[in-house]
Amino acid sequence: MKITKTKKRWGVILLLLTIIAILSFYPLPPQAPIQYYDRGSSVLKTEKVAAEKWLVWLYNNPVGQATLWILVKRKLVSSIYGNMMDSPLSTKKIQPFVEEFDIDMSSAQKQKFNSFNDFFTRKLKNNARPIDTNSTITVSPADGKILAYEDISNNDFIIKGYRFDILSFLNNDDLAKKYNDGSLVIIRLAPFDYHRFHFPISGKASPTTRIDGDYYSVNPLALRKIIEIFCLNKREFTIISNPLFGDVVMAEVGATMVGSILQTYTGNFVKKGEEKGYFKFGGSSVVLLFEKDKIRIDNDLLINTLNGYETSIKEGERIGVSIITP
Repeated sequence: MKITKTKKRWGVILLLLTIIAILSFYPLPPQAPIQYYDRGSSVLKTEKVAAEKWLVWLYNNPVGQATLWILVKRKLVSSIYGNMMDSPLSTKKIQPFVEEFDIDMSSAQKQKFNSFNDFFTRKLKNNARPIDTNSTITVSPADGKILAYEDISNNDFIIKGYRFDILSFLNNDDLAKKYNDGSLVIIRLAPFDYHRFHFPISGKASPTTRIDGDYYSVNPLALRKIIEIFCLNKREFTIISNPLFGDVVMAEVGATMVGSILQTYTGNFVKKGEEKGYFKFGGSSVVLLFEKDKIRIDNDLLINTLNGYETSIKEGERIGVSIITP
């Protein structure tokens, strides 16, 4: 009798494993390419995605989605992978990565690294990213691809039908009310981008607020499936008070395989272009929130966003001008 029950139990287990194996090879839907406008040339380009097949499998395959929910989105997995990228053994990954994504290393302060994360968090030479010092100008806090919305009360976010939830993002009802009809800027950093972030304006900086969350990918391939990602992921934010731009929220959002978000700035007064911190390995994002009628975002960024495209941006490049004049 016991042998029969054992056989049945193993039969069920074998059947489940067979189903999982079959579902693992479930045909993946074709994915539209990730296209963006190169700001310098205004040419529409296609982004090369790191680990593209893996991302498509995670967010579109039944077994992949289960793996994402049970394991991949958890802090433990990102922390373990981040620690692996701190190992000296990870240096062998650097040169193939540089070559695959055609990364310009000429602006890096050093060329030899102790680990992949040492390379990933590399500093740039002084003046590698010129900063517009005009006090009426806001600059990009990071390298990446940008989306910009001048009035988020009238714009759908990322996918039609879903609006950016300020309250969920900030986890603070009183603070959220200040930005409900304000402006929103999102800079998405891909794994091959420079991963230090800088202050977009000068001003008085509040202490950092940290909000626990998950570690979903912020790649558009993932956002097409789970559009609330920015309000689900771990994030940290600082409020920068400036006489022209008001109280500006600058938030750093973690993502899959981001080992850590590290803040490096000190003091409570910060200068535009000054380093605020850096992400360890993985793609991630920086989000800026402006109060209503404080910024006039550059028209090319708004038009590209309205048409459904990101725009490439470099840290220190102008993204908007203050509506209030000095």
